[in-house]
Amino acid sequence: MKKATMPRDEELVDPLDLSEPPAGDDTTAAGHLMLQQQRRMLYYLRLIEHELPRLVAYRKPFVPPTSSTPVVVRSISYGGEEHPAALKRTIVAPVSKLPLKNDAAIHKFKLLAGVRWTPEPPKDSGIGPEESGREHGYIKISCEDFPRPAMNLKWASDALDRLVVESNNLKNSFSDVPLDTRHLDARIRKEGKGEHARGRGNKRPSLKDFPKEWLPALSTPGQA
Repeated sequence: MKKATMPRDEELVDPLDLSEPPAGDDTTAAGHLMLQQQRRMLYYLRLIEHELPRLVAYRKPFVPPTSSTPVVVRSISYGGEEHPAALKRTIVAPVSKLPLKNDAAIHKFKLLAGVRWTPEPPKDSGIGPEESGREHGYIKISCEDFPRPAMNLKWASDALDRLVVESNNLKNSFSDVPLDTRHLDARIRKEGKGEHARGRGNKRPSLKDFPKEWLPALSTPGQA
């Protein structure tokens, strides 16, 4: 029995070459395209059948973040396509879960954070309204200046560490400096929902805020 051998390069014929009519024992260019798609599909089906079950060995159970890991990292992906925003990394952390000494350190941390501090979690942070640690607000740090995502994440993490170290240094606590919330007022005013009105405290009043002493006294039966 003659052993099959691979054809040489000069014997290979491009199946999509339309300069010559197809031979009687060959299919058309459209047929070769269909066969190519089927080969590609079979390739991925083989991967699913034989390779993917091996990934079970690397499966890890989901463990919710604890107080020792309060930082939430957010990234952007465009499905494998190259995009400048894919290099960006953002970290969000509740201030109450950071290793700060006391209330003076927390106040100094908010002053140093500036516009990066907000009383409510950012809408794109992935932190739900039911999660704890909301009493001192949240800090958000982003970076997209470096050519690698890991470098941007490292810079943001180092910036958060420097803020914590400097806030715990209470040689000058800035306790007499009020917290600047102009960036919060500007954001509310830009939304145009009327929440910036004087006296509301960034919260729209409701029927629960109506003074009870203004309600008329209810008369009982039998009284004139």
